[in-house]
Amino acid sequence: MKRLSLLTILLLNALPALAAAPSPAAQAHNPIAIGMFLVFVASTLFITRWAAKKNNSVSDHYAAGGNITGFQNGWAIAGDYMSAASLLGISALVFTSGYDGLIYSIGFLASWPIILFLIAEPLRNLGRYTLADVVSYRLQQRPIRAFAASSSIVIVLLYLVSQMVGAGKLVELLFGFNYIAAVLIIGVLMVVYVFFGGMLATTWIQIIKAVLLLAGAAFMAMMVLSRFGFSLNALFTQAISAHPKHAAIMSPGGLVSDPISAVSLGLALIFGTAGLPHILMRFFTVGDVKAARKSILYATGIVGIGYALIIIIGFGTIALVATDPEYHTPSGAIIGGVNMVAIHLAHAVGGNIFLGFICAVAFSTILAVVAGLTLAGSSAVSHDLYANVIRKGTATDSEEMRVSRMTTLALGVLAILLGIVFEKQNIAFIVSLTFSIAASSNFPVLLLSIYWRGLTTRGAVWGGSLGLATAVILTIFSPTIWVQVLGHAHAIYPYEYPALFSMIVAFASIYVFSVTDRSTKGAHERSLFDNQLVDCELGMISRH
Repeated sequence: MKRLSLLTILLLNALPALAAAPSPAAQAHNPIAIGMFLVFVASTLFITRWAAKKNNSVSDHYAAGGNITGFQNGWAIAGDYMSAASLLGISALVFTSGYDGLIYSIGFLASWPIILFLIAEPLRNLGRYTLADVVSYRLQQRPIRAFAASSSIVIVLLYLVSQMVGAGKLVELLFGFNYIAAVLIIGVLMVVYVFFGGMLATTWIQIIKAVLLLAGAAFMAMMVLSRFGFSLNALFTQAISAHPKHAAIMSPGGLVSDPISAVSLGLALIFGTAGLPHILMRFFTVGDVKAARKSILYATGIVGIGYALIIIIGFGTIALVATDPEYHTPSGAIIGGVNMVAIHLAHAVGGNIFLGFICAVAFSTILAVVAGLTLAGSSAVSHDLYANVIRKGTATDSEEMRVSRMTTLALGVLAILLGIVFEKQNIAFIVSLTFSIAASSNFPVLLLSIYWRGLTTRGAVWGGSLGLATAVILTIFSPTIWVQVLGHAHAIYPYEYPALFSMIVAFASIYVFSVTDRSTKGAHERSLFDNQLVDCELGMISRH
């Protein structure tokens, strides 16, 4: 506790000094934004100090001892899920593409009924801390845990890279920090939250962030509507008039131009969420299945309200920012890039005070997401790889906790280094690749392990691995990487998103490798399905 208190004091004293080293690409300092940011950081550090007193066991560290209520977990899931990309990225897509920008909102929201009806209850009944606990219930522990942990670590690292690079650029622009200083701040804070406070601290940081984000989005949307007499029709009419494409922004085709890419993107967004380890991990923080179901219902409502507000905000950026010269450079470009249109809208409707609030909310959003990702990554290494693959279930709680904290430090250092290395790279493909991998590796294995008797370890490992590899390879060969990044004239894979084909490869491979598995172990795994089905439905597993 003394170490945490000392670190808190040093960090709060260091922030103004870091802010004093501005980046050439940054805007002028916003004192209100920096002040609100400091208040948020101080509050979350004190929450972490409080949570550290209760973080005494593996169960506390991974799952907050199962003591989070359904209502609290619903807010935390929403906070973990709605990243800065939700407010800034989707608003920017609507600003540039109009109607098609809503694909992401609809896809992200549509994933939650899938989780509610297919995943939440079996996940809570069969697992303890991680995705691998569920898929290894009747399959061979070592190979299936090695696969699940490896896939989860790939997803976590890709997601962390995108968050760190995006966060560094966002903080550099909004707060005037040097880019490297911004990445260091984020990396240090996420390590502190997870290392000392575990899941309890991460949960409350996510709850606070979700409340702030929803409040900020609601105020911004209401202020936008007030400019148009609370008439959506008047808002859309003004947006059509202000946008260069005019009425075309209300028709599909602005973002996704072919049906294959549209289906692939939709599949990745809808089913990828059900394979994200930091989201699935949240179902182990509640006490029972009833609380898990409540978590999803609350999260769906909160996320749905958030995305509905972002639709208004997106069209508000067209109506109020697109034609205002205050938010454009002399050449006519948006100051800070198109991803900053929601920030400019905050200033347009609420002045400097509300701008500062939204800046602080954007930063809190990033911190909440990276904390959840770091905890998911460290648990995959310590619980799945170390405790169950390397030590074969013989590791003590103290050993597992020590490995988890060491992994947290390693992930923090790695995330900071990757954030610095990939500063100049286009990270848009990383986000889509993350969801495509989750939809093509974790989700098929998890779904079939719960509902298909014929699944065997060989099918799960080979099918999931081939799905993951296909998603990565097709993304590299797509126009996004092969043409825009690597500079080739034509893409080998002509579509933007791989999920349609990589999911087919995953499910087909799982089926083929499972039905052709005639081994004794495969037959035994199939025979355990009935026992698993009872535990899956009733929750009557031995750990209870």
